[in-house]
Amino acid sequence: MLYAYRPTASQLERLPAGDDLAEALWVDLLNPLPEQVAAVERLGVTVPSLADMEEIEVSNRLYRDGETEVLTIVLPGLDKEKRPKLGPVAFLITPERLFTVRYHTPRPFETFAAHAAQTSAGFAGRRRLFLGLTEEIIARLADLLEGVGQSVDAQSHIAFRDPPPRGDDLADVLRALGRQSEQVAKYRHALLTLDRALSNFGLGLKIERDKILRDILKAQVGDIQALTVHGDFLANRVAQLTDVTLGLINLEQSDTSRILSVVAVLFLPPTLVASVYGMNFPFIPGLENPHGYLIATALMIGSALGTYLLSKWQKWL
Repeated sequence: MLYAYRPTASQLERLPAGDDLAEALWVDLLNPLPEQVAAVERLGVTVPSLADMEEIEVSNRLYRDGETEVLTIVLPGLDKEKRPKLGPVAFLITPERLFTVRYHTPRPFETFAAHAAQTSAGFAGRRRLFLGLTEEIIARLADLLEGVGQSVDAQSHIAFRDPPPRGDDLADVLRALGRQSEQVAKYRHALLTLDRALSNFGLGLKIERDKILRDILKAQVGDIQALTVHGDFLANRVAQLTDVTLGLINLEQSDTSRILSVVAVLFLPPTLVASVYGMNFPFIPGLENPHGYLIATALMIGSALGTYLLSKWQKWL
């Protein structure tokens, strides 16, 4: 799909389908069709493919193509099946306009046009538009990290509640913490790529000597650093809660093993008595005694009871 926006006095206005793209300040490509790629390339830019955007090398993510500055960052979003996905997004900044190329749907791209004028950078020009969009992205990542923090708090309440959780509750906590750990790792990765892209973008601002945009950029870099620290804090909390949950699981398993061990010990003396009287020898003392069965049964019960009382006295139970 292709979305094109032109600036008005108060907002970004989407161009109707079929209008001349030369009027647009921002052209957004989402899973573009070949004819849409061709229409954009007629404006003098080369649209990178998904394979190009997924390259790990910095030279394929942050570079200049003639007068076009290409910055690729990795952002969380949804794929075609509405499943969470971490994918690359390319920003192509030309002297006339901003192009974005993506193959999934990060939420800032759906919300930015409605309140672009409310961002600190605004949308008067392609560089301000880029910084306004990155401001929206940073705010979204902050919201996502806050959501992880709330989820970690909920799991913390479960792990430390009284009485302590057991069985399936602990397994659910462990799975939830695993998901949150993955989310934090993805958001930290997104912040890292965004920080690198803004650092590269700042080199162009130094050449143009635009102090206002440099101040906005500096503030955004500071926000990214603060969110990175917050992400580290959340990662440590998740790791700590995971250790606590595993410890509770080990304690529960230890309690079960201890109970089984005690039961086994209690039945050892009766088993010994039964084994003695169950031996196939012709002559066993008391074998002909009419009360032999009762005596053997009493010995087994008495030995089990004696073992139990000894365990209680020694505080093994």
